[in-house]
Amino acid sequence: MANGAGDRRDLAAMLQPLLRALIAAELPVLARHGISMWGYVVLNALDDGPARTQAALAQAIGADKTRIIAILDELQRGGLIAREPDPADRRARLLSITPAGRRTRLAVRTEIQANEDRMLASLPAADREAFLRSAQALSGGEQTLSGGE
Repeated sequence: MANGAGDRRDLAAMLQPLLRALIAAELPVLARHGISMWGYVVLNALDDGPARTQAALAQAIGADKTRIIAILDELQRGGLIAREPDPADRRARLLSITPAGRRTRLAVRTEIQANEDRMLASLPAADREAFLRSAQALSGGEQTLSGGE
């Protein structure tokens, strides 16, 4: 067996079935909690930092700022986020997660990670830890993958 670069599939080809399975497992969890995948992304982003404007949030999560308005409306109706006028710019709204939003985010994350733990249990403990460390390092390293600095 040769050891050249052509001996393995591309990362996307290897990870795509895994990603598809993870998303399929997450959808029922999200549905039970009454939020969409994008809603969960928004709750995660808002819980990870200070209040943000809609434009800053959209940029942070890689969404079009006009397309997230419906998601924000839904989360606000559900009492999961708050939108307040920005004192520095009355045209802008500051977004923040509410206590109910934080509880929902934690409940969803707990269920999702329990599903992931069951899947990862098929790997030896050392491989599990290495995989999680590698995934965490690569998920923040878009520049590395694209060749940028």
